[in-house]
Amino acid sequence: MSTKAPIKTALSCAVSAAVLLAAGSIHASQETEVDQSLLTDEIADSIDLPRIRVVAPDPLNVSLTPGAVYQIDQEEVERVQPRSTEDLLRRVPGIYIKREEDSAVVTNFGVRGLPAGDYKTLVLEDGVPIQPGIFVGNARYYNPRVQRMEGAEVLKGASSLRFGPNNIGGVINFLTRDPKEGMAVSGRVGSWNTREGMVEIGGVSSSREAQFGLIATRATSDGWMDKEWDMTDVMVKAGSSLGNGHSVGVKFSYYENDANISYRGYFEDAFDAGATFNPAPDDFFLTSRRAFDVNHEWDISRNLQLQTVAYWNEMTRDYWRFNVDGTTTNAQGLTVWNFTDILEGRNRDFERYGIDSRLTLSHSLFNVDNEAQFGLRYMEEELLDTRPRATRAAPRTPISLGSEPGQPALRRNRKDSAESLALFAQNRFDISSALSVTAGLRVETYEQKRNDLIATVDPVDTFSNTEWLPGLGATYQVNPSLQFYGSVYIAFAPPLVGSVVGSDDVPTDAEKSTNIDVGIRGGSDTFRYEITAFSMDFSNQVDPGISGIRAPNEGSALIQGVEASMGLAFGDGFRLDGNVTWIPTAEFGEDRPGEALDGNRIPYSPDWTANLTLSYETGALRTALLFNYTDEVFGDGMNRVEIDPLNNMGGLIPSYYTFDLTASYDFNDRLGVFGNIRNLTDERYIAGLRQGIYAGPERSFDIGLQYRF
Repeated sequence: MSTKAPIKTALSCAVSAAVLLAAGSIHASQETEVDQSLLTDEIADSIDLPRIRVVAPDPLNVSLTPGAVYQIDQEEVERVQPRSTEDLLRRVPGIYIKREEDSAVVTNFGVRGLPAGDYKTLVLEDGVPIQPGIFVGNARYYNPRVQRMEGAEVLKGASSLRFGPNNIGGVINFLTRDPKEGMAVSGRVGSWNTREGMVEIGGVSSSREAQFGLIATRATSDGWMDKEWDMTDVMVKAGSSLGNGHSVGVKFSYYENDANISYRGYFEDAFDAGATFNPAPDDFFLTSRRAFDVNHEWDISRNLQLQTVAYWNEMTRDYWRFNVDGTTTNAQGLTVWNFTDILEGRNRDFERYGIDSRLTLSHSLFNVDNEAQFGLRYMEEELLDTRPRATRAAPRTPISLGSEPGQPALRRNRKDSAESLALFAQNRFDISSALSVTAGLRVETYEQKRNDLIATVDPVDTFSNTEWLPGLGATYQVNPSLQFYGSVYIAFAPPLVGSVVGSDDVPTDAEKSTNIDVGIRGGSDTFRYEITAFSMDFSNQVDPGISGIRAPNEGSALIQGVEASMGLAFGDGFRLDGNVTWIPTAEFGEDRPGEALDGNRIPYSPDWTANLTLSYETGALRTALLFNYTDEVFGDGMNRVEIDPLNNMGGLIPSYYTFDLTASYDFNDRLGVFGNIRNLTDERYIAGLRQGIYAGPERSFDIGLQYRF
């Protein structure tokens, strides 16, 4: 059992009690009826809790952004009925999902040909970094739960310089929901014995200037391939207008998930035979996270606004896995992993705190309209990386020091940390009603440190660096339905601590590329479109390994392609939305011994990806048919075609497609039902290779109900 079980049990009971309390309040709500039409009008007058957006919500600001923009709103979230944030991102042009689990406990995505799992795209939640480590590494271990999201913003091009490092692929900003006044409960059941309950409670002050709310989710599942998981997610938000142009918002979130998952996949004979068993039934991936954000907005004057967010979060990721010794076969004669009795925890504890403040000023320099932005961000990160041992008799219970002769209690015990300071300045010159030019500069300075708590000689090593990152962009409005835009900037991602400290190797430089975007966009009341050609020219493209475990294999690389999206409302309730991405060039610039050859395709970078959604809405009924196509990809930089029979890591993964069907129906303002079928045609496909073959989820279904009091 997990050592976190008491905490989890207490919180799970609290969430369950909240759901029961909500259900039990039906009678009380009937005794104190409120005019629902008046309530709806009053809710519309309540404040929007302050947070940092990467794309301003109004169309005017989108049209002034010199780069590709994609926004997912609440309507699209309801249409897709996502099980995870991966289901949302899969609809975004330029994004490729390398799926590992049905609920995306661990997420893997690539943007514009960047290898899935490379994490050179900054991921935020309400403007706050959520990847566990930006400067200390291991960015993939936390994936926010989609149940509390109202949408997402995706920003590419030079405008992404405003928000941080890891901006090579741009910025993804998930937007959490502001709880509505009143109370709502929902539940769903589905394939693999999936069960989920959610409660939402919100209140607004009589002045409509303050609000408070809670969204809590409890879910369990046996999981696809018997990869069971047990998840609790709680978010509390509150905010108030303070008068004199001030407003403040706070958010606390708690997440915990015990997942029976591993890096092990199937051998080829098991996959071909249609296996659905868990290839590593005794491995567990245990995560928990707490986060606290405080936002402040100050409208100093009509032309001057200050936004500030202070944040803290901590996360643990205990990954207990049995070592393997060769292979063997099971009772069905299929090749399986032969597990030893050696159980180790790859356990990592993260902590981060920081402050991000940005000032926006409208002015008239050179007798033209201008908007200037100035930003400052200070952040500290820490990672404690340990490898305790355990036994089958007491799994996930670390062996105490000296209990096994000759075996240390910890094979690894080191602390990685980083301190960073960033300054940013940008000015947009509105030269005419049609032409705007934006110039910006980001300066990122940081120091990374490793303290090996086992080493007796030179246990501490440091590395420091400063990067100057300029950007230039422009937009030109030809007419109301056509706009040209473009930008060029230096994109940057810091090296992992293990690549620059703690070894005698030559330190790895920061990963940098010259990024160029050129595109058009526009539309009308019933039609919208956006087409962007892009290029990422790497002076130093890095395969980082994991916290410096393997050599980073840095070198030049080039990625070039086109992404396009469109939406068309036919009338009579029908709508068609789609996107396609073509990346003809994603290649290494030179030989990398044992890892890649000059001109080879970058792994997990498909030539083509496409999505199409046909939706229909009439009255209380909403339904949608969703199509996804993913082209073939190579599993390694050597571009091997046959899957490696020894470890199943390399090989050509065939293309595949899936259909999903979703529907919902509102009986009245309070009661609604929803449901979906995933992988409608039951396509069997390889989702990825990672110490074996990951099989994509088979056909599955969900059905649920929501009631609002």
